[in-house]
Amino acid sequence: MNGILELVNKLGPQRLVAMGAVTLALVGFFAFVMTKMSTPGLGVLFTDLPMQDSNAILRELETRGVKYEIRQDGGTILVPRDMATRLRMEFAGKGLPAGGSVGYEIFDKGDSFSSTSFVQNINQLRALEGELARTIKGLDRVQQARVHLAIPEKKLFQRDTPEARASIVLKVRGELDAGQIRAIRHLVATAVQGLKPERVSIVDESGRLLADGAGNEADTAAIAQDKQSNYERRLRGQVEEIVASVVGRGRARVQVAAEMDFNRIQQVTDNFDPESRVVRSTQTRTENQQSQEQRDTQVTVANELPQNQQQQQQQPQQRDATQRNEEIINYEISKTTRTEVIEAGRVKRLSVAVLVDGIYNPGQNGQMAYQPRTAEELDRIAALVRSAIGFDRNRGDQVEVINLRFAEGASIAQPGPTPSLVEQFLALSKEEALRMVELAVFGVLTLLVTLLVVRPLLRQMGIGARPGKEEGAAAAPQISGLGSVIANSVMANQPPGGAPLALPAPGQEGALVPANTNQAAANQVAIQQALHQSAVDHLGKIVQDNPSESVAIVRQWIAQTR
Repeated sequence: MNGILELVNKLGPQRLVAMGAVTLALVGFFAFVMTKMSTPGLGVLFTDLPMQDSNAILRELETRGVKYEIRQDGGTILVPRDMATRLRMEFAGKGLPAGGSVGYEIFDKGDSFSSTSFVQNINQLRALEGELARTIKGLDRVQQARVHLAIPEKKLFQRDTPEARASIVLKVRGELDAGQIRAIRHLVATAVQGLKPERVSIVDESGRLLADGAGNEADTAAIAQDKQSNYERRLRGQVEEIVASVVGRGRARVQVAAEMDFNRIQQVTDNFDPESRVVRSTQTRTENQQSQEQRDTQVTVANELPQNQQQQQQQPQQRDATQRNEEIINYEISKTTRTEVIEAGRVKRLSVAVLVDGIYNPGQNGQMAYQPRTAEELDRIAALVRSAIGFDRNRGDQVEVINLRFAEGASIAQPGPTPSLVEQFLALSKEEALRMVELAVFGVLTLLVTLLVVRPLLRQMGIGARPGKEEGAAAAPQISGLGSVIANSVMANQPPGGAPLALPAPGQEGALVPANTNQAAANQVAIQQALHQSAVDHLGKIVQDNPSESVAIVRQWIAQTR
């Protein structure tokens, strides 16, 4: 405690206040740095929000007590990265963001009893448009979407009803290809009753027409061309992949030309087989007929007498019997009816051209020697290509595999070079790069505060002195005590009587003998010289035993003489 109090008294109140202020400033600064570095980074919760949705989400975040940041005039909201996914799921359960459009939730707030049929129809149209806009906006490259539907009203006693139409305005990121535009048209057409894809027109935010809703032949031709291009691209990718696995990546060039038929054909075929008969119905009819014929007699008086009539009856009469059989059999001949619909886009003919490079081997002079591929290897590659494209000889397909040397020369497959620091930094994501920049800025600030603020303050207070001064100050008590050490060591060899020491006798170095008082005056000079020499020798021994302290003393002397 005495040492601590002595140190406090030595520093003084001004230095103590300055040290306290510097300590508090350093503790606060490093606490801020540690808190900032330990705080999780902010992640994007939602982007491209309309003002209505942004306001609703901010009110919900303030109710929950979640820290957030707003960027792009409220269009982007940032929250702690570890909470972004959970908040996004919870907001989705509440229907946020609504996308700036009204969906079927419009019927949750209205009074259906007091609403007229006109209002209900308008609300239904608004809800359908809003739901379609939300669905379209969920696509990858679509940033905003707005849908307008023109659904004709059904009227009584009207034979011809106009077709439904739709108009879509899109705000996209980049460009939409023909396949994506066609997908949007079919999506809207299948969601609206009576709407055809040809009646859906699409316009981007710059006013450029992406799809014409007039239903003309130009759209059909564009769809056919796009379908053919996609088919050729898919086949080319398959062939390039399988050939590259044999000759190496970048050592093959493939071109595919497909001839396609876009006519839609419907065929109905009826086949009759007379040999395959089946009894359908049988009708049999039998008739038996008997007739009795009497002799022709003249009508006379004699014949009419009783005895004559009896004789006539006793005589045999002639009878006729007739039997008739009739049978009708109906046969059913087997019939096969086949209806075949050939959709548009069937392949009529394929032509595939494959160009492969040769083999490169290191030569004696260090240059790459070119070697063409053998015919057997080319035949194997051609067989692989035929299998990959579904080769049909009857269809007239053609496959050509040719080996030629590429103009760009050899590219031997070697392990990729190690990416440089710049490439690694460019490969980082946006959030990782911002985090690294933030840490670097904090590191630079910490170094600047330490060198430009802390060090000068400590040096002014005497704490941050140079190493030579610190070591010299630490060794100063030893220098101040050298004389006493030497004196004590010399006086330790005196006799108890306190008689002065005499010079050592020859052969007895280092031993001091007592002398008479009469010789004190004569030997005073010699004793002083002996004491001086003994002190120098003892000092040299101390320097040898304590080299570091000696160097510190010399540095202190040099610093004091500056």
